[in-house]
Amino acid sequence: MSLNIIGISALYHDSACALLQDGMLTAAAQEERFTRIKHDPAVPAKAFLYCLEQAGLTITDIDCLAYYERPEKKLARQLWSGYGCGPEEFDGRLDPKRPEQQIREVLGFEGPIKFFDHHQSHAASTYYYSGFESAAVLTVDGVGEWATTTYGKGVGAKLDLFEEVHFPHSIGLLYSTITNYLGFEVNEGEYKVMGLAPYGKPVFSTKLRKLIRMEHDGQFQLELKYFDFLQGDKMYSQALVDLMGVPARVAESKMEQVHADMARSLQEVLQEILLEKARYLHDVTGMDNLCMAGGVALNCVANGNILKYGPFKKLFVQPASSDSGCALGAAALAHVDITGRRPQNEPMQHVYLGPSFTQSEITTMLEATSFNAHHFAGDTEGLLTEVATLLSKGKVIGWFQGRMEFGPRSLGTRSILADPRDADMRDRINAMVKKREGFRPFAPAVLAERVRDHFDLDHPSPFMLETCQVKSALDLPAITHVDGSARVQTVSQETNERFAKLLQYFNAITGCPILLNTSFNVRGEPIVCTPEDALRCFVTTDIDCLVLGDSIVNRSENSLELMAWMINFQQKSSGIVHDVYTFI
Repeated sequence: MSLNIIGISALYHDSACALLQDGMLTAAAQEERFTRIKHDPAVPAKAFLYCLEQAGLTITDIDCLAYYERPEKKLARQLWSGYGCGPEEFDGRLDPKRPEQQIREVLGFEGPIKFFDHHQSHAASTYYYSGFESAAVLTVDGVGEWATTTYGKGVGAKLDLFEEVHFPHSIGLLYSTITNYLGFEVNEGEYKVMGLAPYGKPVFSTKLRKLIRMEHDGQFQLELKYFDFLQGDKMYSQALVDLMGVPARVAESKMEQVHADMARSLQEVLQEILLEKARYLHDVTGMDNLCMAGGVALNCVANGNILKYGPFKKLFVQPASSDSGCALGAAALAHVDITGRRPQNEPMQHVYLGPSFTQSEITTMLEATSFNAHHFAGDTEGLLTEVATLLSKGKVIGWFQGRMEFGPRSLGTRSILADPRDADMRDRINAMVKKREGFRPFAPAVLAERVRDHFDLDHPSPFMLETCQVKSALDLPAITHVDGSARVQTVSQETNERFAKLLQYFNAITGCPILLNTSFNVRGEPIVCTPEDALRCFVTTDIDCLVLGDSIVNRSENSLELMAWMINFQQKSSGIVHDVYTFI
């Protein structure tokens, strides 16, 4: 009999569920993809059912459920922070028994539950899936129970975190504070700050360095007078406004150069901090490999900086580095706890771990609508030739294929694709399709065997987790950021055959083995999960063509007014608060 372990992250933000079978990761998904509530923090009931169905299991087949943090330790920090001090403020969210009660009541699971520290789950989510036999481990986020940054090492099955920095001193909260200052949503807009940074100059770096005091070993402290996340309804205090000498930006207001300068300065300070602490970790462990996780590890610019200028020879970053990835880590920790062996020894090759849909299901859905569609069942060559031709003619394609990606990036199964050579494409997709800020960059997907021809990158980058300079002889304005960089995804036939073949077909037509690849969603919504989600997103945007499996729906051939019922759906709000970091 196989050992089946479910890992869960929940009741904070970005809840998720993952399934390990005999140490192999076979399914994982975020709850938001099913409920359509972005960052849904609820116990992942739908993701749990998906994992069971994907593996053909029943709930009684699950040997153990692993939860990604320790509720009692988290409660101590919440109470210290001032939450629930009065009876009018207390609610069930502060009950340390709540996670187990919810698991029992919502999921109906009656078996054993193992609880692990939040940052231990982060660390396990990167080390045990890295393929490294030994590695230094660095986790950095806003806050777990008490830890905000941890330092550790893994050797074989053993994973040891030997030092941590405690709340309220947090690199993640420092970055989120300036995110809030710049008028972006906390827990959501941090990557916007990263995208804005190349437009600015680091003129505020000296001032921002005053916000944090570097100490011995891996330690640091925030200058708390500049922060208000403990008691206020925003992250920053008046003292920070006085220090910066610039009013905080009002959300959705005009973006000024000073805001870009502040973003650039923050990015520079972040990179300095992480590089210094990475060097410390290397000095202590003497290891050549580094594994990273936690929300801050999604800062792909900083990751590239650590690899380029730091002491480590190899870097692995968990593709789902935020709390959703803790489901993977918790499951891995439970596996080690039960068997004494580490889970999968092979490096994580892909994150195509979510639901897929048969062509029969897709065709049935399309036939139930008034859409005209071209069906290429059994004719992959004809489908890819048509899609590549449409892309070469400047069409924006909604690309829905195979199993959904796990984590924050679309990597070629739930993607919006376009020609990277089109100078107008970035503005068009930002304004008319994604409906987001115009400064936001797009990423290139490139055939793995051709990456060195076009980018300053000498190793695979399948998860879009580091940036590098564009060096292509081709003009690629749609995916080249203002500083000449790009966040590259390398695509191999071994992990995503159909997407790799599409790149090959596009290259055959255009001489360009690269496509613009962005997530298949609009601003404020999760990435699409089902064919119905994809069709709805297609109708409500200016995507030219929708490719669902072996079927193509062309906007020009359909009267979308007939589908007005799909346009008038009620968009669900985010599942978390964005004015201040979500502590509860």
